[in-house]
Amino acid sequence: MNGARLSPDGHAVAFTSPVGGIAQVFLMLTSGGEPLQLTSDEGDKVVDTFSPDGKEVYYERLLGRDEVWAVPTLGGSPRRVAASASNVVPSPDGASIFYSRFGSSGIFRAEKSGLNEELVYSSEGTGQFFFFPLLLFPGGNDLLAGGFRQDASHFSFFRINLRRHEAVDLGEVSENFDVVWAEPGKTILFSRTVNGLTNIWNYSLKDKALTQITFGTGPDFSPMQDPGGKGIYYVNGKSSGFLTAYHVHSKESTDIVSEDATQPAISPDGKRVMYITLPARDRSELWVSDIDGANKVKIVTGQSLGTGLWAPDNLHLSFFELGASPGKAYIVGADGSGLRQLPHTGDIVWSLAWSPDQKTIYVTGVEKGSPIPTVWKWNVDGSNPEKFVDNCGVVTDIDPGGQYLLSVKYGEKFGIYEVSTSDRKCISLLPGVEMGGASFARDRKSFLYAVASRGEVTIYRQPWRDGRTIGAPQVALKVPFAFPLDYHGTAYDFSRDLSTIVYARPGGQADLYLLSQK
Repeated sequence: MNGARLSPDGHAVAFTSPVGGIAQVFLMLTSGGEPLQLTSDEGDKVVDTFSPDGKEVYYERLLGRDEVWAVPTLGGSPRRVAASASNVVPSPDGASIFYSRFGSSGIFRAEKSGLNEELVYSSEGTGQFFFFPLLLFPGGNDLLAGGFRQDASHFSFFRINLRRHEAVDLGEVSENFDVVWAEPGKTILFSRTVNGLTNIWNYSLKDKALTQITFGTGPDFSPMQDPGGKGIYYVNGKSSGFLTAYHVHSKESTDIVSEDATQPAISPDGKRVMYITLPARDRSELWVSDIDGANKVKIVTGQSLGTGLWAPDNLHLSFFELGASPGKAYIVGADGSGLRQLPHTGDIVWSLAWSPDQKTIYVTGVEKGSPIPTVWKWNVDGSNPEKFVDNCGVVTDIDPGGQYLLSVKYGEKFGIYEVSTSDRKCISLLPGVEMGGASFARDRKSFLYAVASRGEVTIYRQPWRDGRTIGAPQVALKVPFAFPLDYHGTAYDFSRDLSTIVYARPGGQADLYLLSQK
């Protein structure tokens, strides 16, 4: 049960759970019973909230660009509310919604249909915070918002007056986002991780006092205050899962890891894979193994790690620390030897890609105070870091000749792009394609990308030569099952010859509890 939210009358809980590898929206009565599946289409979902009358569930659909949708709580056809939006908070009368937008640091308001959008708060003068709405204060004239700087692992609470467009800082807390009212306008509940344990905490907006509500090993998350005064509902459960290799020709599968794992990256020769395991909410580990799971080597442990790409020699790899600032990127041998940190640029790192001669690494990140991705060019020996190009997405691969960077853009102008390394021009190749990533094929004459649909994943091949696409994309492979494209980062990878696909299979067991009020 991920991202659980309580209905206004306290009788039902909406949440997401994976079905065929895709997070779908469910509804379950707080009294128990079988959950009702409300969505079944492609794209992972995240529940935001209920409509004030309880008749709809607002959720985000993560596929190419974030979109806000609403689905009837008793089942029915979903409707799209807003594109490139997230973190929906409806007004008390349900006539309008507040939300944040990809690539913007402000908060917006629109009619519940998504029309007549307006900016209601800009972050100017607040120290380069990026804002997202959380809750409305009683009366509906003030908004409780979260604000975070890209160089911090915590966010601050702000009270934003919607008439005067002013923000008051209410204090800094941990990074967990499942915030609900305890006493409306005065105190809030959220999950908080301290010393590796995740429990429910109460926070006073007036005196900034923190009080622990649940105790034990947890993890406890998604607190929900019952409107009838029964107490606090919350979810307790641990994630689990597998990292699985599917061998296309034999149609057989092998579990590489029998634990919560993601971000696989297959070596160029298709023989090895690096991946991230998630043993705890605040800890991750980088591993390397053979493609069948043999000869495992733990490379490093960190709070939130991300995999980059393998070097062309199949002997070295790159990785980074997610959310770290200044950006921390590393190269290391596949056996764990020769670990070295690359020079930082003040950015937060999102991706790493080696040049064919292994002398250069192209690093995608964001500069402080900017939502726009920047690509930097770093020499592997640490010399001459330089800004390469702005606002051309996240680099996912480099062509074998080293002349073009392949990149993926998210947000309004989502799709597949390229950057010429000679003139640094950003060129759109396939606009509007909803995929998880793109990489060059082994034939050097095409690039590949995966698209999820109901019950299956299709990998397309786009013929390409000298920086130009040739004809229309072709179906290269239809995988007869679905898997998530995103799970704590990119959740899959395929070998360049499409002989093997490695993907995450997240799972777990969760229980809904009621902490009675005394």
